[in-house]
Amino acid sequence: MKSYFRTCAETFLEYLDQNLSYSPLTIKTYRLNLYEALDFVEIVSEEGETIVDLMPYRLFLTGKKKRTIYKKISIFKSFISYMKEQGEEIRLRHDETIKIARTLPKPVATHYIFEVLQECNRQERILLQMVYGLGLRISEVAQLKLCDIGGGWVRINGKGDKIRELPLLSNIRKELDLYLQEAMPHEYLFEKSGTKMSENQIRYRIGKIFQKKGLKVTPHQLRHAFASDLLNQGARITDVSALLGHTSLETTQIYTKLNSSAKMRHYQNAHPLCGESDGSSERH
Repeated sequence: MKSYFRTCAETFLEYLDQNLSYSPLTIKTYRLNLYEALDFVEIVSEEGETIVDLMPYRLFLTGKKKRTIYKKISIFKSFISYMKEQGEEIRLRHDETIKIARTLPKPVATHYIFEVLQECNRQERILLQMVYGLGLRISEVAQLKLCDIGGGWVRINGKGDKIRELPLLSNIRKELDLYLQEAMPHEYLFEKSGTKMSENQIRYRIGKIFQKKGLKVTPHQLRHAFASDLLNQGARITDVSALLGHTSLETTQIYTKLNSSAKMRHYQNAHPLCGESDGSSERH
């Protein structure tokens, strides 16, 4: 049974390489983790259904950092999901999600973003403006089609197929029109050799843009900078949450902590007592 799963694992890795453009290093990491997991999981057949028990593997991973365990289990679960998509009847046991502390990505200083925008080419500028100017996830950027852009709005199909419409700033709209005239993409906003750019290709492109400045920057950091800059300038958290496509304000609060000076400024502007020069005045 396990030899069959190893054969399927190679097919899965080939799919990641050819269809999702995963890097060779990522493919190698997936292969090592999949083969490690297959050495420990129990695979049995019960009433025509294949049962994969993760408990022996989880016991083997005991003592490792939670984030490491989470990553290894997630890789194996993604493999099982692929097998299910291929029609395999598989059920996982002891596949409970490991809770890990949520950490905030460090936002990129705004002045660095503006410096880079002045130096990159048209496609790179539009790429940065979609992520930093609209706060898009990298998956949303990769899936953005020309038909989703109309007038001064962009239609985004976010997580869980949740649709949201975002306003295009006038300067981004002008830059976008020039980009479309020059690049002439067919279906997706960002294409390479006539086909949709993958998330990895976009991530690599953004990394290279900032690397010229000696900075290591991810698309998620730009999304965080988008939210932080809006909140620090006084935007309402409910509006920022809607722009980000969050399903709850709690997520936005974790994701976009205000700095102390912004908190104090908003407090001083909002509280009635902060408008008093002293305690002697009366309000009518």
